[in-house]
Amino acid sequence: MDFEFPNPVKIVQRTARDFARQAVAPLVPQMEETGRFPKSLLRSLADVGLLGVIVPRKYGGSELGFLARTVALTEISKVSAAVGVTLQCHHMQTAAILDWGSREQKERHLPALCRGDYLGTCAITEPTGGSDLTGMGTTARPERGGWVLNGSKCFITNVHLCAAPLVVAKTGEGSRGLSAFLLKKGAPGFSVGRDEHKVGLRGADTGEMFFKNCRLGSESLLGDEGEGMKAALKTISEVGRPGMAAAALGILEAALEEAVKFSKSRTLYGKPIANLQAIQWHIADIMMDLESARLLCYRASWLKDQGRLDCATHMTMAKVFATEAAVRATRKALEIHGGCGTMMEYPVQRLWRDAMVCVSAGGTTEIGKIVLSRAALN
Repeated sequence: MDFEFPNPVKIVQRTARDFARQAVAPLVPQMEETGRFPKSLLRSLADVGLLGVIVPRKYGGSELGFLARTVALTEISKVSAAVGVTLQCHHMQTAAILDWGSREQKERHLPALCRGDYLGTCAITEPTGGSDLTGMGTTARPERGGWVLNGSKCFITNVHLCAAPLVVAKTGEGSRGLSAFLLKKGAPGFSVGRDEHKVGLRGADTGEMFFKNCRLGSESLLGDEGEGMKAALKTISEVGRPGMAAAALGILEAALEEAVKFSKSRTLYGKPIANLQAIQWHIADIMMDLESARLLCYRASWLKDQGRLDCATHMTMAKVFATEAAVRATRKALEIHGGCGTMMEYPVQRLWRDAMVCVSAGGTTEIGKIVLSRAALN
């Protein structure tokens, strides 16, 4: 069993690490203060190939696969989970178009998404909840030559930065009662709402969408009518969940670094607190959570690259474990910092806030456990 990364993945990891330190890190204070994504990062992310990391070269991508995506998201999220989550949600739309789009839709949207003309997003969650897809309230009614959308979406990442969002709406009943659409920003009847003021992931643009008799042409339908449930579930389970797992993995790596650094520099009773057994136990716990999450994330992404049908189960496992582990680890890192951990100038408090937001994104822990239990029982 070889745990060594292939050379292309190593290059992506190194590129993402350098980019995060040089281009992202200086912008973190600004993102924390304003809660907004720096638009200046868009072209830079495109230039280093991270926007199109899973997109074929013929559409302008770098075609490096999901393991490369995971290590890139981890390196970015280690510096800023807000940027990591922004990027992973962008990948969700590129993946959905690749899986379900027509040739014309791929040629029109994928090069623009890879160039950084705008960020991608998938609008699924509604005010009534994100887990119950069949209970969705947004509807798409067929009319001559197209569709009419009515309803709303909430907690949508990249909502203000996406020129052509993917939206799932109800077109019938049951599992075949949902369909997916590609909208154009500025379409009559389509508007975006407020910026959400989040406790964590500040800098990841989050907001609402509204549709009031929003008219779409027939070419806006992604895939066939009634395939929205399959498109949504595959995109969430095979792209969204491993993306959130990778973001949590980056938080875990940062938490271990901050805990070790502080415990070595803080003195108590005349010696570093790293000498105290209680501190050592906390660090050991963080390290074990990190290594376990890392193995789960890497294996799930490798399975996806191999075309394995069971990859979704492993991706759900990685997401549930990594996000919950990130909360545990950052809590322990905060405790190691003592009172300093509550001060805004110490990164550890941001890591804890970011980890808390990651738990529910891409499917709650409870939904993940239901998915995993079904896989085990079947």
